[in-house]
Amino acid sequence: MCMRLLQFSTSHYCRKARLALGYKQISYTVENLTPGAHVLKLKPLTGLKTVPVLLPELEGEPMAIADSTAILRFLERYQPDPTFFLPDPHLQTEAQLLEDWLDESIGTATRFVYYDFRRGEGKQIDPSLSSQLVIQVVRWQYAMTPAAVELARQRLTLAFEVLGDRWKASPYLVGKQLSVADLAAAALLSPLALIPQYRQHQAWLFERIGEIHQLCGETLPPGMKEKG
Repeated sequence: MCMRLLQFSTSHYCRKARLALGYKQISYTVENLTPGAHVLKLKPLTGLKTVPVLLPELEGEPMAIADSTAILRFLERYQPDPTFFLPDPHLQTEAQLLEDWLDESIGTATRFVYYDFRRGEGKQIDPSLSSQLVIQVVRWQYAMTPAAVELARQRLTLAFEVLGDRWKASPYLVGKQLSVADLAAAALLSPLALIPQYRQHQAWLFERIGEIHQLCGETLPPGMKEKG
């Protein structure tokens, strides 16, 4: 059995799905889509325009599952062991609330700060015309004004406080085992690894991101080096 993941290779939401698949040790292949043209493939499958989309390719299962949170829920039902759902329902609710906050607020804030960096002091990462054009299109698409980017930075500062209080005291954000909250945080903050100020001042964050990637058998995000 081998599932198929439709993705953008640089998407941190797709990284979240890959971490979950890796943690469950489920075999899968990836199909990297071209932004813009991806709509032609996804709209007939899901009615949506967003990645990731998981194709289980299993009899009796949905043909396509859109949205990283929905993918995690499907994987937990399909293969409960090893679990990333907490046995205590109150703690599981807390983990899901954190996951939702990370998805809806912090993942978006990461995108804004990352693309602002890539168009400025991080331009040298890939100064090619095609790369810079994509960055400009994304900034226009999400209305990344200076005020919006500043608000995103403030949201990240709050995230570091909330997550730091938890991850510095325990390997896990909620309870005593890996949860959907850990997977979401490790994926959705990973693009910040390319921004020196965050790598310097939030070393604890990238240490935990690296540990979760290793646990899930996923390649480290750009900006992070394998130990050894």
